[in-house]
Amino acid sequence: MGFRLSKIYTRTGDAGETGLADGRRVTKDHPRVEAMGEIDTLNSHIGLLIAELQQLTSQHPELNDVIEVLEPCQHRLFDLGGELAMPDYQALQTTEVERLEQAIDRWNEVLGPLENFILPGGSKLVAQAHICRSLARGAERRCQHLNAQEPMRKVGLAYINRMSDLLFVAARIIARHQHVSEVLWQAAPKHVE
Repeated sequence: MGFRLSKIYTRTGDAGETGLADGRRVTKDHPRVEAMGEIDTLNSHIGLLIAELQQLTSQHPELNDVIEVLEPCQHRLFDLGGELAMPDYQALQTTEVERLEQAIDRWNEVLGPLENFILPGGSKLVAQAHICRSLARGAERRCQHLNAQEPMRKVGLAYINRMSDLLFVAARIIARHQHVSEVLWQAAPKHVE
């Protein structure tokens, strides 16, 4: 990926199309562009989560572990976006999926089995991690939609799927490190009629 932007605006997209690296012009709502956009949105929100985590590491140094797991994810999501923009480009490796799985397993050992449904909340950080999780699910849906029309590499699909799993467990481990209670779902009270 030696290409660098020297000019931010090109005026070539004003008519609702954008160019892919293989020379194709596609509409800005093409499934490939939609997937790229959702991955970019997820990446931006992970950046916000990391920035928020960094502000609290002096009070909760154990949050550094979450940062160390998430920081490479931003780069790998950028790689996945690159693969979408340049269909012949291959950057993601299965070792990255395995890295996410190892972090999930390590955190789950600390957390123990999940016994209730959890709602986003408890702290701003926990809620932000859940926003990232839900954005990862949206990005996965967009990637699967694209995959049905133009097959994607399996590693990219696996990576975005594991990202949402990782972010769910990250939300839980953040709550634990912050010593805040998770917000547990409560069934609506049953009314006798």
